[in-house]
Amino acid sequence: MTSDIYRFLYYYLAKGIKKLFNMSLENLFAQLDGQLTGEEAKLPPVEMWDPEYCGEMDLIIKANGEWFYNGTPFKRLRLVKLLASVLKKENDDYFLVTPVEKIKINVEDAPFVLTQWQWQDESHQRMMVATHLGDEFILGKEHPVMLNEHDEPYVIVRRNLQAKVHRNVYYQWLEQATEQHTSDSTALVIKSDGVQFVIGRYQE
Repeated sequence: MTSDIYRFLYYYLAKGIKKLFNMSLENLFAQLDGQLTGEEAKLPPVEMWDPEYCGEMDLIIKANGEWFYNGTPFKRLRLVKLLASVLKKENDDYFLVTPVEKIKINVEDAPFVLTQWQWQDESHQRMMVATHLGDEFILGKEHPVMLNEHDEPYVIVRRNLQAKVHRNVYYQWLEQATEQHTSDSTALVIKSDGVQFVIGRYQE
């Protein structure tokens, strides 16, 4: 069952996502405050929704993970988490979706930033990672590391939504990495949950 907080959010979004941002964000958050249950709240099934396209909104997710609307940054993390829960990517475009509306937004790089990690066991076999919005998961088959065309590492958070690996995390991973040599380059590899991931490479 979808939690009360998401039914509440859907109510406003179904009335129009654009109208949501014509409301005072402070007033909206005041209504939401105390109802959000964080990690206990179930993510809505946005992959099952295919509503009509309703236009584009002046909302942008910056490369550092910050959300801006009309040039003003969001100050309430809980509100950002609510909106991120209904974020959907189709091809190279991003949308906020409800069962009845789909609004395009802009994302400079990736919608999430991977900011924390830790080993879950003394033998260093499973790595727990977290995004700047508090999404936590084990690095592995369902949440792999991938390199872009510039050999920069990204991690799948959910569905096809990625998190860019923060530079501090990347440097720490380099200390954990082992080298695998090929004929023309050396790959830097970490392993988690039985899966090996290349996090960088350099030429011999």
